[in-house]
Amino acid sequence: MVEIKVTVDIGKYKWVRLPLEEAVKLLNKVSELLGWKSGDVDEALRYMEHFDEFYSMMKRKFKEFLVPIKRSSDMIRGRVVVDKLKLEKEGDQKIVTLVFDRRVDLRVVVDALENMGFEVEVEKRVF
Repeated sequence: MVEIKVTVDIGKYKWVRLPLEEAVKLLNKVSELLGWKSGDVDEALRYMEHFDEFYSMMKRKFKEFLVPIKRSSDMIRGRVVVDKLKLEKEGDQKIVTLVFDRRVDLRVVVDALENMGFEVEVEKRVF
């Protein structure tokens, strides 16, 4: 089993850093466990699908994170899943840091990762 760390910051946002293919699977699995897919998930998946284009745009504009567009209705109902994401390259490997919204239950993220075969370590952090 591969170990992965979920970091919960002081604002209760959940941070997960993993390879691109695993990040796509994780977002789909979280949506499946929640029973719905919000617009921010679709937007985050689009960013990952076109990784190279969005990565180069981030570098050109000196952005550290991409923030998916969120519908007001999703925000009011508490159905926002992805707060922001970061695209990185380490050699030829594409890495994604997903930052889940504070209202997404930590248990859902952990269960999704465990269903994907990861051994999960949860770290609470004060930045």
